[in-house]
Amino acid sequence: MNRDWVRWHQEYDTPGSALDRRLEVVRRDLRRALGTSPAEPDGTRRVLSICAGEGRDVLPVIAEHDRRVRALLVELDPTLARRARETADDLGLSGVEIRTADAGQADTYLDVWPAHVLLACGVFGNVSADDVRRTIAALPTLLVAGGIVIWTRARGDGGSEPAQEIRALFAEHGFTELSFTAPEDARFRVGMHRLAGTARPGALSGRLFTF
Repeated sequence: MNRDWVRWHQEYDTPGSALDRRLEVVRRDLRRALGTSPAEPDGTRRVLSICAGEGRDVLPVIAEHDRRVRALLVELDPTLARRARETADDLGLSGVEIRTADAGQADTYLDVWPAHVLLACGVFGNVSADDVRRTIAALPTLLVAGGIVIWTRARGDGGSEPAQEIRALFAEHGFTELSFTAPEDARFRVGMHRLAGTARPGALSGRLFTF
């Protein structure tokens, strides 16, 4: 999709905008996920954010958790990735890696540990329906059993609700819905699902989606 993503992120700076409101919902759900997802024996949780942008949804929340979170943020745009890296440094988040890479390419995850929490925010509305299905089907490979996914999608033109198909796809692939936020006065939707089925550790291959 041909879009100036750096300029697009500026809407976050407008109080009360759709992106600002969506951001608060995602942060709320991430706080909940970090309190209820599985964890390592020492209490550490691993977070993976794909198409992470500037990391506005993830980094401030991680900073609240006393270094008990390790995270990988994947972002292709070098300006957005640099900004995320600067924010992580400013917050003293030594356990966070910002990887400037294509989140839609499976090879990006070859050395990535299964996550306890995965964010796919701003992804499903910018890729094809086939890519959405392919990506959701692949998520059990990127998660531990019981891992949690937070995702977003906007209401479609003419009042259509593509988020309903996404909810059905998560159920089809072994996920249980924990929450679904759909304000009547805004187009954004935010879902949170737990992998109730079996995790499928192993290497991915090919392309998951084209952004």
